[in-house]
Amino acid sequence: MDATGRTGLRPLTARSVVLSTLLGHHPPLLPARALVRVGRLFGIAEGTVRVALSRMVAAGDLEQRDGGYALTARLLHRQARQDDARSPRTRPWDGAWEIAVVTPEPRPAAERSALRQEMSALRLAELREGTWLRPANLRRSLPPSVTGPCTLLTGRPDDDPAALAASLWDLTDWAGRARALHTALEQAPDPAGEFTAAAAILRHLMADPLLPAGLLPADWPGDALRARYEVFHAEMRALLQEHTATT
Repeated sequence: MDATGRTGLRPLTARSVVLSTLLGHHPPLLPARALVRVGRLFGIAEGTVRVALSRMVAAGDLEQRDGGYALTARLLHRQARQDDARSPRTRPWDGAWEIAVVTPEPRPAAERSALRQEMSALRLAELREGTWLRPANLRRSLPPSVTGPCTLLTGRPDDDPAALAASLWDLTDWAGRARALHTALEQAPDPAGEFTAAAAILRHLMADPLLPAGLLPADWPGDALRARYEVFHAEMRALLQEHTATT
């Protein structure tokens, strides 16, 4: 299975190495020499890493601060989402669903697109245009970007909630990709391969709908994929610490 196959693996680049390293580092701030060492670990030349850093600053992905490179606010939001994907904040589910109905006011296309992206990032699914919902099993508050243009409701479906969930999310596809990514990480031939597979796993976990167990198919691989990623993360963190030391 290649990079365009079911795993969705992307080639390892200087930008992806820098971005993944900072997204996994708390706080997400490292000097250039540390990022150069990480790039060298994966066979990426110093000049290539430094060019990537300059381009990422120009693109607004990074900012130079305190003698190093740090994630900008937009990517700090992504880091928070990744952290939540690794350790979901859930609560016991009593059968209720949260519903967000977009108020029918004229909005520019860019605002409508941004709202759709925000809804998806919050793991809400669109039942029909302007009506988004999910089981109310997440410990979170909705941001003003959603509460402003939406009316918020709670309710319970009259029909089978598991069937409703299956119609809102392609659970079969998500599970199949999760298993393929788990195998890709297990079979990676070297640290670069592991790094690439793990980055794809983290992206995939961000798309996990985080449904209550009663709404999921049997043998759902979400928890197993998270556990395997955490093993990788601990191993890679120890390896990267040797290369991100600032002394």
